[in-house]
Amino acid sequence: MSIELSGLVAAVFTPMRGDGALNLAVAGDYVSLLAERGVGGILPCGTTGQFPALSVDERQAVAEAFVEAAADKMPVVVHVGCDSIDSARRLAAHAADIGADAIAALPPSYLKPPDLDAVVDWYQRLSEAAPQTPLFYYHIPSLTGVELSVLQLLRKAIGRVATLAGVKYTHEALDEYALCVDEFGDRLQILFGRDETLLSALVVGATGAIGSCYNFASPLYRRLWDAFNAGDLTAARKDQLKAIRLINTLKGYGYPAASKSCMKLLGIDCGPPRPPFKPLTAEQESALGEDLTALGLINP
Repeated sequence: MSIELSGLVAAVFTPMRGDGALNLAVAGDYVSLLAERGVGGILPCGTTGQFPALSVDERQAVAEAFVEAAADKMPVVVHVGCDSIDSARRLAAHAADIGADAIAALPPSYLKPPDLDAVVDWYQRLSEAAPQTPLFYYHIPSLTGVELSVLQLLRKAIGRVATLAGVKYTHEALDEYALCVDEFGDRLQILFGRDETLLSALVVGATGAIGSCYNFASPLYRRLWDAFNAGDLTAARKDQLKAIRLINTLKGYGYPAASKSCMKLLGIDCGPPRPPFKPLTAEQESALGEDLTALGLINP
């Protein structure tokens, strides 16, 4: 039971039709494009995939489509987090049954765990539903509101959650991230999840990253990573700034819809986001394409 994730892992969009129904027929071409552009793995049904807007049955269908599409191309980490432990366990068992390489899960976030022991107990129960599948803790307190010390959590969980493989760390606290890498980097994979500050994470020891921008801007991020490894911090900073400008441009149009539109510009139509987000108008899509072309950001 092991998985090795390094480099860029794309948190993939859930492909949809104009009416909001799933459009999983594009999964094969989608994964092929990512592989061609240097992406080393995928995470379906995460925040980028709008998992709260999907039913459990839909999440299973999405997981099946991407696991099949990625076979022999790249590893797949299926996000299975739910506030309902029974639903999370069902999704975890399903991911294991279809051959997912790993699972990840957010902690319950509406009725928040009262302490670290409750969090560890929840993940222990989850891991028992997929006892041979590596499990990643998904830390994104800006959305879950679950504010806890990941460092302390790992210290408690590493001996109690047998399948614990690492963390998807989507938070700005680079001091804690560095401590997690230093203490657990030889035993767990501490994957970074903030595309805006990837360079800073590399400086403190990141070896892998999961993010939405790696769907459509992986050449830019790969160049940033290569420049860092080559010791060219000037070039790496330049590309990180370019990535920040890309993200700010997308936010100006509404990030969920605009980022999906980027895939359409690359020839993979992932459709609109589900409510409560609104799709871009035709005029907005045209303007976005012009902005990204002018900035040299969609195909850097």
